[in-house]
Amino acid sequence: MEAIRKQATKLREQVARQQQAVLKQFGAGGYGGSDNIIADEAELQQHQKLEKLYISTRAAKHFQRDIVRGVEGHIYTGSKQVEIGTKLSEDSRKYGSENTCTSGNTLSKAALGYGRACAQMEKERGNLLKAFGTQVAEPLRAMVMGAPLEDARHLAQRYDRMRQEAEAQAIEVSKRQAKVRETPGNAENVMKLESAEAKLKDLKSNMGILGKEAVAAMAAVEVQQQRLTLQRLIAMVESERIYHQRVLQILEQLENEMISERQRIEAPPSPSVESMPPPPSYEEVNGVYASQMHNGSTDSMGYFLGEVMHPYNAESDVELTLSIGDYVVVRKVTNNGWAEGECKGKAGWFPYGYIERRERVLASKVAEVF
Repeated sequence: MEAIRKQATKLREQVARQQQAVLKQFGAGGYGGSDNIIADEAELQQHQKLEKLYISTRAAKHFQRDIVRGVEGHIYTGSKQVEIGTKLSEDSRKYGSENTCTSGNTLSKAALGYGRACAQMEKERGNLLKAFGTQVAEPLRAMVMGAPLEDARHLAQRYDRMRQEAEAQAIEVSKRQAKVRETPGNAENVMKLESAEAKLKDLKSNMGILGKEAVAAMAAVEVQQQRLTLQRLIAMVESERIYHQRVLQILEQLENEMISERQRIEAPPSPSVESMPPPPSYEEVNGVYASQMHNGSTDSMGYFLGEVMHPYNAESDVELTLSIGDYVVVRKVTNNGWAEGECKGKAGWFPYGYIERRERVLASKVAEVF
């Protein structure tokens, strides 16, 4: 229907132009003239502008409706995903709390952690769907169905009907002009022509006023459509971004917990220090540590870097506390299992078996030593 309407409008404009050309050629004498023809340049420009606004606002309305439909579909499928994810969360936490495995509780911890994270993610998904509904779908739906757009379209339709009436009246004026030319001095024909011209003048005047009102109303609607739709798209993107950021944080925390637990159970047992003699004592002289002989022997291997493979808690002031993954500058190694070095700005003794020598280390790790 819209294509037919558009084609009909173009045909009417063509007919009006042809009539104007004919009357300019043959209607120089007698009453009236080309000034009475409806298709003048100013009116034509106004009509074309209104037609463009009508097409623009119609396309924006359809796009807004498409967004609303897409968001509503997303909310529907997302709600189903929330139900599925919530059920999985409950099942995971149930297994984690009720499991009685005799070989350890590692899987139970992982299940509890996953259930907790899954519940958090589904909560975030629910917040996202709520934002889609309140911040995107509802405002756009209100505008699609709102009064401003319908009022502006009604004005445009009224203008279009009045324009058609004016075009018909312009044709009537042309016919009356022709009769006056054919029967000069006929008072009745002259009176009818004057009446037709007066009616055409009123129609043109009213059409001009209505056209300006319709153009202003449609332009205001177009601006509002563009602004509101863009704002809602930005709100939708922002909601998605926040959702994915929070889900990523939840997953990263869960992954770190699981990896840490896996490393704990897969790591070899820490070497025993119960049978080792106490570490040698040393004193700081001018900022340099001087090792004393323990049972008459201390080995010097030169400085090297070692990576801590097992945690160690210092038991005296001369010992050094180590954490897995730390790097130590090893300065001395004794033949009874102790090593002396520096880690994170502190120096002391520690079991040599708790570290592994490293030939290559990232610069960032070396910086952490001092």
